[in-house]
Amino acid sequence: MITRPKEFRYAVEFDEGSFRTEDETRLDLPEAWSPEHLLLAALVRCSLHSLHYHAKHGGIEVPHARASARSLATKRESDGRYAIVEIELVLDVRLEPPPDPDGLAELLAKAERDCWVGASLTAKPSYVWNVA
Repeated sequence: MITRPKEFRYAVEFDEGSFRTEDETRLDLPEAWSPEHLLLAALVRCSLHSLHYHAKHGGIEVPHARASARSLATKRESDGRYAIVEIELVLDVRLEPPPDPDGLAELLAKAERDCWVGASLTAKPSYVWNVA
């Protein structure tokens, strides 16, 4: 018997200045939020969600999390097209109880690996973790 992997499907609609998800949840964004800003916001949220998920499964709480992301878009050498070529995330988090150094390294590696947004990008994000 062949086992199929799980599938996760998402949908967004845009109409009259608003986005809506498949369950009609509405998101109004100011024009100043470019698609590039939204991509960085999605990457930050996904990375933190992944951290929370793996921390919870390891019996660790994340009572504080703050993050920022920056990117560089320019012409790629490989094909001469403009694209995001560098992305850096800086994440300041507090973990309770704090894991031992090996456990911390494993937790952060899982958080980075399992962020679907980051895993989907051609330019792989670099992560800077500040853990208290």
